Amino acid sequence: MYRQTILITDIAGFIGSHLAKRLLTENKGLHIVGIDNINDYYDISLKKNRLQNLLKNKDFQFIKGDTADKETVNSLFEKYKPQIVIHLAAQAGVRYSITHPDSYISSNIIGFYNLLEACRHSYDNGLPGVKHLIFTSSSSIYGLNREVPFSTKDKTDSPVSLYAATKKADELLAHAYSHLYHIPTTGLRFFTVYEPAGRPDMAYFDFTNKFVAGESIRVFNHGHCFRDFTYIDDIVESIVRIISYPPPCKTDEKGISKPPYSIYNIGNGSPKSLLEFIGILQEELVRAGVLPPDFDFEAHKQSVDMQPGDMLETYADISDLEQLIGFSPKTSLREGLRKFAEWYAAYTHQIST
Repeated sequence: MYRQTILITDIAGFIGSHLAKRLLTENKGLHIVGIDNINDYYDISLKKNRLQNLLKNKDFQFIKGDTADKETVNSLFEKYKPQIVIHLAAQAGVRYSITHPDSYISSNIIGFYNLLEACRHSYDNGLPGVKHLIFTSSSSIYGLNREVPFSTKDKTDSPVSLYAATKKADELLAHAYSHLYHIPTTGLRFFTVYEPAGRPDMAYFDFTNKFVAGESIRVFNHGHCFRDFTYIDDIVESIVRIISYPPPCKTDEKGISKPPYSIYNIGNGSPKSLLEFIGILQEELVRAGVLPPDFDFEAHKQSVDMQPGDMLETYADISDLEQLIGFSPKTSLREGLRKFAEWYAAYTHQIST
């Protein structure tokens, strides 16, 4: 990866910023170009703090822009000619997609289409073009699938949210472009990624904010749903390794060529129930001093039915990933939530002073 230019979208997001920091730290001379529209889906101060840290590195270039703007994307490719493209930009949130569908079509469909077109034309006039396009999908794509653990060989034609439907569309678009234009493409189905300074709309962060404010949390499906939580460090490690494995063009046993396209799950492979998740979070918040030992958690919980668009369970089969890169996520939920609780305690203390 030395002397390469890598384009990372959603660079101010917690995955993009962590990934860029890791790559810049380990690769001298690597040039990273990051693009982000810095939207206000959540507190932009978190995004600005991430960017400030990255901008200290001379090998990092930030572009404020939106991948849904085709001219912006084309100008990025013309100027920087990235060899590696890591597309993380997407409107996130299953529930938000019910009330703000336009954001998902613009970011997740149009934005990705613009990027695919730019990758396609990166080979024009005999140029070497993009060596590897990596894009993010989601565990939400498995929808009504009841076979667990979820395998990339499973059907994914029953999404239960617009968010999931846009991610399914992205996978289909990527496959078509890979087939037509031989773009080496890898899709990654993320399973509930979290980190200390992550997205405030995610359950661990949102629940903590509500507990601290003395408000009640809603426990969907009465706590009887399961998620495969994946810590940020494991996601970054996986992506860093995957960069070096662009899928090759293949020919099957009938002599039919197959596109250079692959899909992998990235999850912890250890789903936890919502009740267990909340229990661990409570213990770690008390341990870190965010909440007092006598805090009445039960008085601040409201048991409710399943939310529209939610899935009952996510559970990743990561055997293909482990075989490819020799790594599988290992960070336990308790370890990850402990790091979050300690960060939250320090962060709120910093704000208060």
